[in-house]
Amino acid sequence: MKKIIYCLTVVLILAGCSLDRDWRTASRKPAGIAPDPTATSEGVLQAYAAPTWGWRGWFAVHTWIAAKRSSEPYYTVYEVIGWRERRGLPVVRIERDAPDRFWFGEKPRLLVDHRGAGVDALIDQVEQAARSYPWPKSYRAFPGPNSNTFIAWIAKEVPALKLDLPFSAIGSGYAE
Repeated sequence: MKKIIYCLTVVLILAGCSLDRDWRTASRKPAGIAPDPTATSEGVLQAYAAPTWGWRGWFAVHTWIAAKRSSEPYYTVYEVIGWRERRGLPVVRIERDAPDRFWFGEKPRLLVDHRGAGVDALIDQVEQAARSYPWPKSYRAFPGPNSNTFIAWIAKEVPALKLDLPFSAIGSGYAE
């Protein structure tokens, strides 16, 4: 019986490590969830989560925030990316980008969606919280600080965001 359980476990793990999938060629296209910034004049503030790459996606997500101030024709994305540390870059990434990109082949899901009146002030608070993140150059997948620690920090600093991260946001408790 132990051998059968062991074999089933190995098969399940290998099934998640498909040889025909490569993170370098995985989709990073927009998922079509966020409104087109050139067609939407109102402010938009959204948070997303998507399964992480490979077998880790079975139990963990990557989270990020996307913001577009009123009348801006673009989104700014706030996230932490661990590989940046190995390149000598800050792990915090705040850049103009597609707000709802697939996370290396994994479709994101919307966690919060704020629009309209008052959103620009909320975006200012998110910006301030992101820039005051205490671990801008550190990344550890477990227990943190990681991408979920960053978004949890922002959520804690900006309660009006009303963002509750999913259980699978491993590292979100590191900021507490």
